Amino acid sequence: MRGRIPDSFIDELLTRVDIVDVIERRVPLKKAGREWTACCPFHNERSPSFYVSPQKQFFHCFGCGAHGSAIKFIMDYDRLEFPDAIEELAQSAGMKVPYEGTRDDKPREDRSDLYSLLDDAASFYQRELGNSAEARAYIDRRGLDDEIVKRFRIGWAPAGFDGVMKALGTTDRRRQLLNEAGMVASNERGSRYDRFRERVMFPILDRRGRVIAFGGRVLSSEQSPKYLNSPETPLFHKGRELFALWQVKQAHQHLTRIMVVEGYMDVIALHQAGLPIAVATLGTATTPEHAEVLFRAAPDVYFCFDGDRAGRQAAWRALESILPRMRDGRQAHFLFLPDGEDPDTLVRKEGKEGFEQRMKDAMPMSEYFFEELGRDVDTKRLDGKARLAERARPLISKLPDGAFRDLMAQELERRTGAQAKLEAQPDSGDRPKAANVQRSLVRAAITMLLSQPSLALEIDEPHGFRRYEAKGVDLLQELIDLARSRPDINPAILLESFTDRPEYPALMKLVEAGLLNDFEAQRKEFLDALAQMERQAVSQRREYLIARSHEGVLDDTEKAELRVLLAARAAPAPADGE
Repeated sequence: MRGRIPDSFIDELLTRVDIVDVIERRVPLKKAGREWTACCPFHNERSPSFYVSPQKQFFHCFGCGAHGSAIKFIMDYDRLEFPDAIEELAQSAGMKVPYEGTRDDKPREDRSDLYSLLDDAASFYQRELGNSAEARAYIDRRGLDDEIVKRFRIGWAPAGFDGVMKALGTTDRRRQLLNEAGMVASNERGSRYDRFRERVMFPILDRRGRVIAFGGRVLSSEQSPKYLNSPETPLFHKGRELFALWQVKQAHQHLTRIMVVEGYMDVIALHQAGLPIAVATLGTATTPEHAEVLFRAAPDVYFCFDGDRAGRQAAWRALESILPRMRDGRQAHFLFLPDGEDPDTLVRKEGKEGFEQRMKDAMPMSEYFFEELGRDVDTKRLDGKARLAERARPLISKLPDGAFRDLMAQELERRTGAQAKLEAQPDSGDRPKAANVQRSLVRAAITMLLSQPSLALEIDEPHGFRRYEAKGVDLLQELIDLARSRPDINPAILLESFTDRPEYPALMKLVEAGLLNDFEAQRKEFLDALAQMERQAVSQRREYLIARSHEGVLDDTEKAELRVLLAARAAPAPADGE
């Protein structure tokens, strides 16, 4: 069991990483005063409302409300669970994540045993490849060299019904894991057997390079199915994963283009030919989740399909998936292959340069869009133009608000003479607005402290505001104590300390309210709020004692305290400077 990540390590990690560097590796940022801005990567918008604060080590979008530390950004952008986001950040900072016993003896859901078993399965298949003359002959026939076989961990599932079960299912727990991982199947009588037999095996890796599933290909076209993938498992969801995305990212520090092809061998042939930009979907059409992953990996996405009817249908499904994700700066291209060719055969015939030229000649999405919609339409006739406009309008309306959407609408008008009349996109607002939080004195103080934890060092004990009777005073004191105990603490670390607490969502909203204010303004509001709380605490105490005096239940100490409080109220306020 992997266990829990210590809070002290998370604090150190957030101190070591710079949120601007973390985000800028994924989203282009522009300097705007003390902050950095961008169009939000989590929703569609025309004007930037996404702000990153290097001082606070915090990001916030005033359009959709996305916000958090570097850890939260990695979780949301790379779609990772919390432990995996920590691992990703730690790796970038050259740190190793320690694990300890789980909090309150409640184990966090952990899949490390499953990852380990799948890695062992990949190693088993790799060893079996060396033992099979038939499989090696197939690899040689396909022209794969040893380096590419090793890079993709290509293996061989031997004949027989229990090769994997014998090699890896050595305990009841391991047999259970084989079942969870989809490595075994059951017949009608309940007998279990290896899912993959007599197939060339291709491990499918997640975004951290861990084996999560397999694809298997038969040697002969007479066998079926030609390709067999792992079923859906706790680790593998085929509508989200892309074969070879890990290898593509390993080959490029800054990826500018990526290509989607249809088969494992097509991917591997392109990588071996010097085009390590190819990925493949896993037995499914391109999904919206695939589209988002692709565009987050690179701004230019190429879709490569057969030129036949099935290939064009697959291309159109891909286009429909990417339309809502075509923000300004992103481009999609469609490459259709000659009859009887696939990327594997074509790159062997024409080489890297020939395939590169085909990519340069690929159809831009806009051209393919109108060509496909107008395939059976005569745009020389009025009714043909009307039909094209009717088909195109709802699709163009799916495009994010921006220049590309405007240009597509203009092109539709040019081709048909009809106004686009697109459905309006939700307006996220062009300017950042302060979060709509009605602030009490306590909220005001917490808001300023979350933005500037060093303010806690400016107040001396005893804290008079502690006697103020209002919701949140204890939380304010806890925040002050934490900030005073860690003089170097930044807002991101302060917030992460409350991740598992019920107050966390409310604290996040308060951070939004103080994100863009300057230090002096925040300092003044913080100290003023504490001073008012202290005055109101005195007033509350005085009113309480007055009420008790009317009831005749004051003791001598309380009577003396009331006289002091009444005298203080009657005394004139000191003039400025006194």
